[in-house]
Order: sequence, then structure tokens, then C-alpha cells
Amino acid sequence: MTDPAAEFEEHRHHLFGVAYRMLGRVTEAEDVVQEAWLRWDAADRAAIHRPRAWLTTVASRIAIDRLRSAQTRREAYVGPWLPEPLLTSIDDPAEHAELAASLSVAFLTMLERLNPVERAAFLLREVFGHDYDEVAATIDRSPAACRQIVHRAKERLGPDRPARFDPGPDEERRLLDTFMVAAFTGDLEALHSVLAEDVVAWSDGGPNQHAARRPILGRARVAIFARGIATKRDRMHSELRVDHARVNASPGLVARADGEVFMAMAFDIGSEGIRAIHSVLNPDKLEHVR
Repeated sequence: MTDPAAEFEEHRHHLFGVAYRMLGRVTEAEDVVQEAWLRWDAADRAAIHRPRAWLTTVASRIAIDRLRSAQTRREAYVGPWLPEPLLTSIDDPAEHAELAASLSVAFLTMLERLNPVERAAFLLREVFGHDYDEVAATIDRSPAACRQIVHRAKERLGPDRPARFDPGPDEERRLLDTFMVAAFTGDLEALHSVLAEDVVAWSDGGPNQHAARRPILGRARVAIFARGIATKRDRMHSELRVDHARVNASPGLVARADGEVFMAMAFDIGSEGIRAIHSVLNPDKLEHVR
């Protein structure tokens, strides 16, 4: 007999990936995986011929239910809602091509346009490559209906689906180092040199942390905003530290004040420089980063 725990572990990373992309919350995705394990442990595994498909169906259905219950809270959320930052490794399997692109903050934020069933169908089909029979079994629709759901989801996402650009690690580090030093020293000219003209900055502070309540558009405004956040923290705390990180498979920075994480930033970099910045300052969303 196969060890049920060992067999489940083979699929844990995949299940977490599905749940996190559905929910945008690390702790909730971990809860989904744990609930899927409990159902797996209690199931008649002799009757399960394709464990990965069975587990994916279970995890997706749990995530759909959780997302439905979370929608009201998200609609009442103060300011922009961004997913919890997920720290990834350059060697992480999730970094490969399409899976990496589907972890980006821009992509996950865009998925908020879809309802829970659309989101599940789109992710299973377009990101994880499940066939329509498997998608149908997961969301309890016919394969033909699933084709229509995925088609509608793609239309709703439209041309805004972010394109991936790889500037190379040296250029990434140069841009982020310049951005970081310029922000803390208040050097607007240096900030302008690394920001694209149409750059957009999003910040998620939740109900209790000061942050911009709307996206900030344009090089000049984003530069002033970045300088304001950095210099304010510099005045408030005796010890500041900013580290490079992979945040949602993108170049990122994690900032600490007196040893406590207060911000995680993910950067979208294009040929013209930094074109989007997603900053999470809500302390409730930084617990797992700490």
C-alpha cells in the first residue's frame, strides 16, 4: 500500500499553487491544502485512480467556496486590494515561464475581475493545462459549458493580460538599487531615470496603515510617492534595512524598520524601465513574510 502522506506530499506544491492563485492569500491557501489532506486521508483511496486530478478538484472546490465568502470583504476593503506577497526562489519550479507569469501581482490582481467559478476554470485550463473534462468535473459543469466560461473569462481579461519581460539579473539589480537609494535620499532625478513614463504604483495598506487609496499614475507622481514613503520611515525609525527578494516570481524588495517588516514590493520591469510597482504595507498581509 502507498503511504497516503507521502503520496499527498507529491502534490502539495501544486495544490498550494492552485489555491494561492485562486485566493491571493498565503495562509488561506495553506488552509485549503490542509483541508484537502484531511479529505484525502479519510477517502477510499483504492477508488481514486488519478490522485492529482482528485486532489486538484477537492482543493479547487474548497477555494471556490472560500472566495465566495471573501468577496463581500474585498468589496468593502479600504483602498486597492493586492494579494499577499509570496516570496519565491529563482530556483523554484513555480518560476518556470507560464507558472511564473501567473504568480505576478499584476496577473493575480487582474483575476479579481472574474467570479470564483470563472477564476477556477480559467486557471485550471489556461495556467495548469487541465483538459475540459477535468475542468468540468471540478466546477460541476459540462465540458461545453466550461469552454464558454473560459472563453468569457479570456474576453473579460482582454488585452490587459501582462506580458513578461526579462531584463536579466544584472539590470534588475541596477534598477532596484537605483530606485532604493534614490527613494531614501530623496533624489527625484535618479528616480525618474529608472521609472517608465507611464509607470503605475499601487499600494495596499488596508484599513489601518497609511497608503495611497488609488493608483498613482506617471513618473513624476510615482517618484514623489516613493520618496515620501521612504523618507517618512527614515525619520520614524533608527534602523532601516531593505533586501532584494523574489516577490511573486518578480524582482522585489522587502523593507524592515527596527527589525520588523513593514513593506514588500514587487516590480514589473519593461524595456523602458520600471513600469509598475505593487507595494503591500498592510501588516496583516506581511505576517508570513516576517
